[in-house]
Amino acid sequence: QVQLVESGGGLVQAGGSLRLSCAASGRTLSTYGMGWFRQAPGKEREFVARISWSGGTTYYADSVKGRFAISRDVAKNTVSLQLNSLKPEDTAVYFCAAARTEYPLGPARRDDVGYWGQGTRVTVSS
Repeated sequence: QVQLVESGGGLVQAGGSLRLSCAASGRTLSTYGMGWFRQAPGKEREFVARISWSGGTTYYADSVKGRFAISRDVAKNTVSLQLNSLKPEDTAVYFCAAARTEYPLGPARRDDVGYWGQGTRVTVSS
């Protein structure tokens, strides 16, 4: 079993930046493709970014490409999401996710996910 705990959420103004972190317990994350999803009030959980098990390949949703950056630190057993140029529409609860083993590039959709974190809230004010 893998337990994922997110941190780093908070209140920021539009145009600001925030860095989210995901720490694992139970098992190392080194063998998992990882990703971030988000869910705004009244909306379905949506894909944000993913990173391969090796850390060499990343992929982003069109809505965040060029603004967000996903990375992983194998030594610290963590995955991070850097959020830059934040917009009010980025307001959501952000979830860390570990992909099922058949998705080494990371999860691109909800059904690809094997483990979820409990989420960290990001609020962007106008």
